Amino acid sequence: MATIEMHNIVKEYGDGFQAVNDISLDIADGEFMILVGPSGCGKSTLLRMIVGLEDINGGDMVIGGERVNDKAPRERNLAMVFQNYALYPHLTVFENIAFPLRLAKKPDDEVRRRVTEAADVLELHEHLERKPANLSGGQRQRVAMGRAIVRHAEAFLFDEPLSNLDAKLRGQMRTEIARLQRRLGITTVYVTHDQTEAMTLGDRVCVLRKGVIQQVASPRELYEQPVNLFVAGFIGSPPMNFIPANVEGDHLTTSFGRIDLSPDRMAKLSGHELLLVGIRPEYFEDASLVDESKKHLGSVFRAPVDVTEWLGDSQYAYIPYEASPEITERLKELSKELDSEALRTQAIVSIDATSRIREGREAEFWLDSRKVHVFDPTSGLNLTRDEDAGAELTQMAADDRAEQVRYAQENRETVGGRAG
Repeated sequence: MATIEMHNIVKEYGDGFQAVNDISLDIADGEFMILVGPSGCGKSTLLRMIVGLEDINGGDMVIGGERVNDKAPRERNLAMVFQNYALYPHLTVFENIAFPLRLAKKPDDEVRRRVTEAADVLELHEHLERKPANLSGGQRQRVAMGRAIVRHAEAFLFDEPLSNLDAKLRGQMRTEIARLQRRLGITTVYVTHDQTEAMTLGDRVCVLRKGVIQQVASPRELYEQPVNLFVAGFIGSPPMNFIPANVEGDHLTTSFGRIDLSPDRMAKLSGHELLLVGIRPEYFEDASLVDESKKHLGSVFRAPVDVTEWLGDSQYAYIPYEASPEITERLKELSKELDSEALRTQAIVSIDATSRIREGREAEFWLDSRKVHVFDPTSGLNLTRDEDAGAELTQMAADDRAEQVRYAQENRETVGGRAG
């Protein structure tokens, strides 16, 4: 295993386009780091710079304490798993997995041992004599992972490995990748545009926007304490609602009525007039289903329901609202950048599946005002972010990761260990 350190990394193409702009990021030994963001944010380019497939125009790439800017990919001892599997169709599963060992001219008995061990981990024994064309998508991806495992590499690099799979297989493979990484305790960098993968797999997540880091934190901190509108809008499904608000004395006024915040949070809004309140769908509820002892902790309002969606175990209601042209345009820009149609002048409200709220009627909702965020619509900054709470969440994740790495090191089997 190894640490990966990036210091002021820059990637600029010949036409002047900066795909990666002054990125500094440290990935700990044994950490599972996710690089996430919309198309064109620079995440795959950054991954390819780590492995050596893209030149670095500025900054230093340090792996295992050694600067590797000028080293070829084969000299960096990293294992990469691609989106398209990159298997050799004329070779059996056994020989596909064994390929990097054959290149390294390892003895046949060692090749056989390592491939067998990888097949044990990935449950590929019965497929070792088959060709890739006769395998399912999930099996092909496991073969690609097996080829990475046998190398005894310093780190695993995944470039959107599950995007070619259907939804069910993606879920299965997510679980397999998480289990494998925890078992081997190997440093892993994983690129995806799928926030479900980001939130379920990573120890920490690095959110990128136009080649610039927006926030690096544990999945829970990203969700509960986003630094700006971009991160808040990107993380979460359905995404966070952004409602126009004005400061009036000791509270906020919105199209959904009054929202009371604690005095210390209101103090952070001093000097601001027009704001955006960020409210996740689950912070709402059908007011008739909220316990009376809890109602005073939030706000109750009435609003017309445009559409409802019942999903069996949950239900969503869509509530349109009015917004100024300035706010409407800002939300349209953000929606376009995030490739999402959800961030428009409507609120998506999550309510209990038993709720009798129906579309086309006015209904009464309850909002947990303790959990809302308030953003500056111009700068996008989260004005009410609790930095202490965010740091505590990320420290908890770091402690969990350290414990997992210790366990993997103490209990590691031959597979995934350093070549001896």
